[in-house]
Amino acid sequence: MAITYNDLFLDIRRELKQGGVIDTTLEARELTCFGVNKTREELTRDGRLYAPPELERRVRELTARHLAGEPVAYLIGEWEFYGLPLDISKEVLIPRPDTEVLVDQALPYVQSLGNCRVLDLCAGSGCIGLALASQAPQAHVVLGEFSDGALRICRQNTRRNALTGRVIPMTVNALERPDRALGEFHCIVSNPPYIPHGDIPGLDHSVKDYEPHLALDGGEDGLDFYRAISEKWKAALAPGGRLYFEVGIGQADAVLRIMRAQGFGDIQVVKDHNDIPRVVFGTLCGEVYSE
Repeated sequence: MAITYNDLFLDIRRELKQGGVIDTTLEARELTCFGVNKTREELTRDGRLYAPPELERRVRELTARHLAGEPVAYLIGEWEFYGLPLDISKEVLIPRPDTEVLVDQALPYVQSLGNCRVLDLCAGSGCIGLALASQAPQAHVVLGEFSDGALRICRQNTRRNALTGRVIPMTVNALERPDRALGEFHCIVSNPPYIPHGDIPGLDHSVKDYEPHLALDGGEDGLDFYRAISEKWKAALAPGGRLYFEVGIGQADAVLRIMRAQGFGDIQVVKDHNDIPRVVFGTLCGEVYSE
């Protein structure tokens, strides 16, 4: 029996709700739009028209895969972050709302600098660096990433958001000392891998079975990248420059101590929308840089 686009969307939303999905409206809309090849505006406009049976079938198959654990962003190959449309593949983590808190904190600082250089370390999809570049038109951003697959997505997203003039994706290993040729940055932002190695098998299977482990594994205690970046990458930070981290649940105090031991001052901890300490940032004191 034929079904309208609008009824199909409502059907999918109901199915997702029964399956325990929280953000049913967003996910139902994304799955329906992708499955029937329509933008959000076109879906609204054509809501009363009947969906061809093969497209309805496609939407229902996508929904079944999602309910079996496959994330929507991987099914449709894109996701939105800080108002930017981003290509997403299984080579990168799906950008999450928590990470927008990191952008919210770093953005006023980057905007206040005017013409400046920003490094997004462990860039993944490039979401943080691209969001900063899009909102701070004088900033020049390097997306530093070790995975070739993730770098490919960084390049696609830089082009997609017309930021090629000011954003450069580069192969960088965050665990090693920076090459001097990279030059100096006024601000480093990073959402590094921070899941303790032993915790990965216990993660929700939509994360454990689909998202790249390289982007999750933070070593024995989850803090390997915080230690390496705070110690080794301060050499690439201008005196008085700032380092911003996203941190996992329960890690803020440990990251604050790591940063303090490496000569960062005025360290602040900021909570996310769920009242969880999510961002730790500090300023590099000049005397440390000149050691």
